[in-house]
Amino acid sequence: MRRRWMLQGVALAVLWMLVRGATLTVSGFVTEFVLGLGVGLVISYSLRRFYAPRSPLVWRPRTLRYVLGYVWTFVKQLVVSNLDVARLTLSPSMPIEPTVVDVPLRVRSDVAITTIANSITLTPGTLTINYDEEDHSLSVHSIDGDRESLVESVRTWEDYAFVIFGETPTPIPSSRDEWAGGKDDD
Repeated sequence: MRRRWMLQGVALAVLWMLVRGATLTVSGFVTEFVLGLGVGLVISYSLRRFYAPRSPLVWRPRTLRYVLGYVWTFVKQLVVSNLDVARLTLSPSMPIEPTVVDVPLRVRSDVAITTIANSITLTPGTLTINYDEEDHSLSVHSIDGDRESLVESVRTWEDYAFVIFGETPTPIPSSRDEWAGGKDDD
């Protein structure tokens, strides 16, 4: 058995340093890294039996470019959504139109669906509330009711997820195409 837990322990040590805010002195940096390494190795060794037998990521030369593209797109959407929610909140009339939109998915793997659902939830003004296995769609609550931009964001994230997780695009059933990316559950 490979010892992936050691690498994950080191990754947790780096995360520890970022969260704790390691000082820029050598002694502060080394102290935080050693503390993080101790905690990270213990956690990763303790949980090593829960690891998947193989990584869901498909590592090809272009995968890193798509991972960075996904992160860039997410961060850009995060900033825009923060500004939109702030504008809606500070408006005297608070012109919100909350709605629930069903977004049919083209990705199939659990990890890709979870990644996209979490990206939606982490974006201000939206919340993934359900995944319907039969319809293969996410129910998303949106504060501004803008279906087109929500579906466009999901489609962009899916395009990156196809390469990152090694999937081939699956067409959306024709009955779902008729709703133009969503429907109201009001």
